[in-house]
This record gives sequence, structure tokens and C-alpha cells, in this order.
Amino acid sequence: MATLFPIEIDTPERRFFEGQVESVILDTPDGKIGIMAGHRQITSTLDVGEIAILQDGAWKHAFCSAGFFIVLDGKLTIMAQTVEWPEEIDVRRAKEALERAEEALRQKQSIREYMLSKASMARAMARLRVTNQHNVNN
Repeated sequence: MATLFPIEIDTPERRFFEGQVESVILDTPDGKIGIMAGHRQITSTLDVGEIAILQDGAWKHAFCSAGFFIVLDGKLTIMAQTVEWPEEIDVRRAKEALERAEEALRQKQSIREYMLSKASMARAMARLRVTNQHNVNN
């Protein structure tokens, strides 16, 4: 039996997840990182992408916007602006956001507008990737 450790995932709106898990995989600006029981203390930022949680022998996947995480005293705490299970994602809305971001990137923009468009595009693409990989049809 795998060693479990506590995890909390919070957004400004809600406690998204809380429980004892076997492993968590997170997207960071430097790539993916795996967290298991006994992981060293670490604080880092999260990139727009996916959170994969191994609990009771099964993987659960969720979209995650940018945020940060900390492993302290054996507990993983994740704080992110938005975290959504695949079935919570509005696929139509994500596709529309992707189209808007792609169009905005084709326009002449300030550097700030360009960066906002790129961030919007990354969020939309990550949402669609999570729903496509986990067979959610909206």
C-alpha cells in the first residue's frame, strides 16, 4: 500500500479538493513535478495546465490556472485562481475564448495586450486539453 499524504487545493471561491493522496503531478514553469509522501519542503509557482491526483489507485485530473504550491511538514497546499474538474469545463466557452485569443494575437497590440492574449489562449488550450484527454463532451 502506498504511503499517503494530505493535500488541499483552494481557489478564491472554494476549497476545490482536500484529502489523503498517493501522488500529485503539477505543471510548473520549469516542467512537470511529481509530489509524493516525504517530498522535501518546496514552494513554487504553477503554470497553466493540469493537476493529476492519484487517490485510491485511480488518477483524477483537473484544469489549473496559474497559482503556487507549497510542501511543508508533509502537506501539499495548492492555491490557484481557478481549478476545474473536466466535467465542470464549458467546452463551447473554452473554444470561443481560444478563437478570441487567436484573433487578438493577429491584431497589432501593445506588449501588455499581447501578453494578456497569450495568457487567455494558454488557459483555453489547457481547458480543452483536459476535457479532450478525459473524454468530456459538452
